[in-house]
Amino acid sequence: MCGRMANTLPPDAVAKLFDAAPANDLPPVPDYNICPTRQVAVVTADPGRRLRPMRWGFIPHWYDSPTDGPLLINARSETIAEKPAFRAACRERRCLVPVTGFYEWHRSGEAKLPWFVQRADGAPLVLAGIWQDWGADHAPSFAIVTTEANAAMAPIHHRIPVVIEAGDWGLWLGEAGKGAARLMHPPGEDVLAFHRVSRAVNSNRAEGPQLIEPFED
Repeated sequence: MCGRMANTLPPDAVAKLFDAAPANDLPPVPDYNICPTRQVAVVTADPGRRLRPMRWGFIPHWYDSPTDGPLLINARSETIAEKPAFRAACRERRCLVPVTGFYEWHRSGEAKLPWFVQRADGAPLVLAGIWQDWGADHAPSFAIVTTEANAAMAPIHHRIPVVIEAGDWGLWLGEAGKGAARLMHPPGEDVLAFHRVSRAVNSNRAEGPQLIEPFED
């Protein structure tokens, strides 16, 4: 799964990278501890590309309030096309979530040890997402698409976000026709790099660049 992220990418640079029109109310960066329910800048194509803020935590259209049901921060690729909450969004409302990296936790005895995961080549990490409008007075919401972990990530966690490579951005956004389903697979073994970080990030109140720095007990 993906339950916490970090983003240090300047919005202007992200908008230029994706050739997207940036909104005026994008969340501030850097943010080293993005938690669910926070606003995140995502890329949509509806039809032109836009960089826009969305709430992390998908809100199905039948919810009477954002807290009317479970907090849906991830959508499993294996069942996304069947789940009532996700199936329409999977077909019609896909987005890209560019971040610096995400955190994952490995349980060792009673301890939960955090790791920071980013691209090995230092480029922005672009995750697959789906999104949903929910009420005129609320920001759209999104979930990150996950799949089974590759061999490199499996010792840390059995799930991993779907990573979309630059050449496939248009396909995932629906600009390049059908076939996005074939992108919902684990990244190659050499795409991601990860290292242990301080357990300070276990607190959703922690902040600062030290959270993503390598750490040894």
